[in-house]
Parts: sequence; C-alpha cells; structure tokens
Amino acid sequence: MVDVRKQVPVLTGALTIVSLALVFGAVGGAIPSALLPRAPASVLEAIPTINALISAAAIVSILTGIRAIRRGNIKRHRTLMVTTFSLFVTFLVLYLYRVTLIGPTEFAGPAVVETYVYLPLLAIHILLAIIAIPAVYYTLLLAASYPISELAQTNHPRAGKIAATLWLVSFSLGIVVYAMLYLIW
Repeated sequence: MVDVRKQVPVLTGALTIVSLALVFGAVGGAIPSALLPRAPASVLEAIPTINALISAAAIVSILTGIRAIRRGNIKRHRTLMVTTFSLFVTFLVLYLYRVTLIGPTEFAGPAVVETYVYLPLLAIHILLAIIAIPAVYYTLLLAASYPISELAQTNHPRAGKIAATLWLVSFSLGIVVYAMLYLIW
C-alpha cells in the first residue's frame, strides 16, 4: 500500500504540471476550441464578471478561514478552505473555457496605462497565481493525508500561510485586472 503522506511532494508536482499545462495550453491556443461546446455569446460575455464575483467570494472565504483557524475552529477553517478551493476550480474552469473559445481579452485603454500599470499588474497577478498553485495543492494534500491531530506538526500551517497570502493577493489583483479590462476601458 502506498503511503500518501510520503507522496505529497510528488502529487503536488504532478497536479501543478497538469494545471499549468491546461492554463498555458488554453492561453496559448494549443487546446482546439472545436473540442468544447460553444455557449451563447451572452454566457461568454458574462464569464469575466462571474469570475470577478468568484474572486471576491474567495477573498472573503480565505479571510474568514484564517480567522476561524486563529480562533481554533478547525472544522470551520477546513470547510472554508475547501470552499475557497472549489471557488478557485470554478474560476479556473470558466476562465479556461472562455479563453479557449475566444482567446485572452486585449487591453483597450491608453498605451501608457497598458505599459506602466496594466501589464505590470497582470504580470504580478499571473506570477502569484502560478506560485500559488503548488502551494495550495501542497497545503490541501497535507490536510487530506494527515489526521487533524497531526497537522500542526507538518508543514501545513506554514504552507497554508504562504498559500493563503499568494491566493489573496492574486485574487485581489485579478479583480483589479478585471476592472481595467471591463469596467474602466
């Protein structure tokens, strides 16, 4: 029998590679759009707004989960972190679906804003999202493979702080990017 606890780093790596391959494949146009059913234009147009709302909900659930664990409410913390992960997966599926069908959204604002504000924010958002993926997987796999009574003796608390911070900043910057793409310009 395989001890999942010993495989957490390997599983983290495998899940990260698959996730990033899907993201870069969709953004880079490597996933043929003909493989997916096409939703009505109104649905495709609504996805960025839905994803901004999902991001806001994820921020709230992360912050509430942090508060719960600081108060010693492990059950509530676990529920909120699983909720956050579910929101993240939903966000990612919707994002990948839309970008596979219609590609990334072009920035329509002034070139100076694009160069000095939008692109640096987007780059930081993307970088943090990429770094967050293995941190989140690692943290969740530890939580899933150890009993609650042993989690405090693992890397889970430290990795969780890193994952939560990366997630919070990435989700927040994602909302700023959304505002710049769809609300301001």
